[in-house]
Amino acid sequence: MKLILERRPEPSRMALALAPIAAILFTLAVCTLLVAWAGAPVGRTYALLFEGAFGSRFALSETLTRATPLMLTGLACAVAFRARFYNIGAEGQLYLGALAAVAIGGLHDGTGFDLPVPVLFGGMMLAAALAGALLLLIPALLKTRLGVDEVVTTLLGNFIVLLFVSMMLDGPMKDPMAMGWPQSVALNGDLELGKLIERTRAHTGLLWAGGLALGLWLLNRYTVFGFQMRAVGANAHASRFLGLPVNRVMLGTAMLSGALAGLAGAIEVAGRTGYVTLDMSPGYGYTGVVVAMLAGLHPLGVILASIFVAGMLVGADSMSRAIAVPNYIADVIVATSLLAMLVATLFAQYRLRRNRA
Repeated sequence: MKLILERRPEPSRMALALAPIAAILFTLAVCTLLVAWAGAPVGRTYALLFEGAFGSRFALSETLTRATPLMLTGLACAVAFRARFYNIGAEGQLYLGALAAVAIGGLHDGTGFDLPVPVLFGGMMLAAALAGALLLLIPALLKTRLGVDEVVTTLLGNFIVLLFVSMMLDGPMKDPMAMGWPQSVALNGDLELGKLIERTRAHTGLLWAGGLALGLWLLNRYTVFGFQMRAVGANAHASRFLGLPVNRVMLGTAMLSGALAGLAGAIEVAGRTGYVTLDMSPGYGYTGVVVAMLAGLHPLGVILASIFVAGMLVGADSMSRAIAVPNYIADVIVATSLLAMLVATLFAQYRLRRNRA
């Protein structure tokens, strides 16, 4: 007698909806053991974690600031993964989008351009989206034409882009006023995003990200292209048999995903940094994969998942300064919640059955 996994005839919607909550509760239970092992009071540790993420105006603003790029990279991964195109290159697309944004938004200084601010801002965002989209188009063409695994090409592309950005920051786009520090020229102050909460770093890029999440949900649910993406993701062979343009859908999905990641870079520059540096992203592109999976690849779920992940990261920094628990507990919480989410989703769609054969 052995146990086998059997797909449920009709997965429970209630189980799928409760999967994230179950994953988080399981994660907190596991991390409780780690906190107790470290000799810290469990209740006070979690209270400090929550307070550091949401307990004050400053804490909330920092969480929302961190959540904004995570929301966009999470959407980039979610839209690609839904069509079974595994984009692991959002980090590189973010950096290239940021570089393209500064290349357009920095043309105000001594070049003779005198464009209206709305036109320049639109051009900056369009350039960032195109940069990310065209970067991901290369792995998409390799996959559709030659069958090359996109996980490898997108992952390795991150390192190529970072080397290219480093070359640009030490070369043509280097800020002469940076005293030798490798950073790009500054963005035009008129192109910077407004503050969402006054006297904090939270900016209106969060509204952009939320609007894009809503738009992506509407695209998936009510458009032909959204249906085609879901169909190709469900079964590419059956979709091709039914006459759907699978390769064209895959390429369109890849460009949409890359554009979202490129916009993450532009919004991060326009909303927070004002210029590009090699350390402007602490891994937003990679964490976007976690956000997308925690959200169950649902665009609206990405909003909540990004705030959760950002809250854990910000709250852990504050907690570690107040109590003897290292801030790496946030990485453990995020990683464990991802694994728990995958297992919870698996058992919502499958069940264990005894095979007596």
